[in-house]
Amino acid sequence: MDLIINAKQAGRKHALIEKQKIVIDDLPYSPSLRVLLNAVVKQQVTAYNDKPLEKNLLPFLSNEQIDSQTNTGKVGFGSIYNENKANLAKAQEVALQAYEDGLFAVFADEEELQGLDHIFVLKPETVITFIRLTFLAGSYW
Repeated sequence: MDLIINAKQAGRKHALIEKQKIVIDDLPYSPSLRVLLNAVVKQQVTAYNDKPLEKNLLPFLSNEQIDSQTNTGKVGFGSIYNENKANLAKAQEVALQAYEDGLFAVFADEEELQGLDHIFVLKPETVITFIRLTFLAGSYW
């Protein structure tokens, strides 16, 4: 199944990821939020682990690459310098714990998915949005 993913952060003008299409094979049409998170993390870990380590002697970026990356706020070569592979089970555990701790919210179109066991209908045109939440520091006196 093809999923359309957005990733945003509170307080930022531009999305971290804007309508990126990812393919997840084993996702049912009415998954729970837990199943969705585990499937997305599995796809991302697999993509990360399959990415080849590049050793460029003279790396450079074209003007078009620099212009397209400035919209995200970070210009880089996209190289992975850490040769360790990601652990799928640990990554899924961390993602579920982060959701339970309130570090991010998940929306399917305009509906917030609350609770890991919340079941929703997933259509081909459904846009899944992850919003990274920012906590304010301070105290009341």
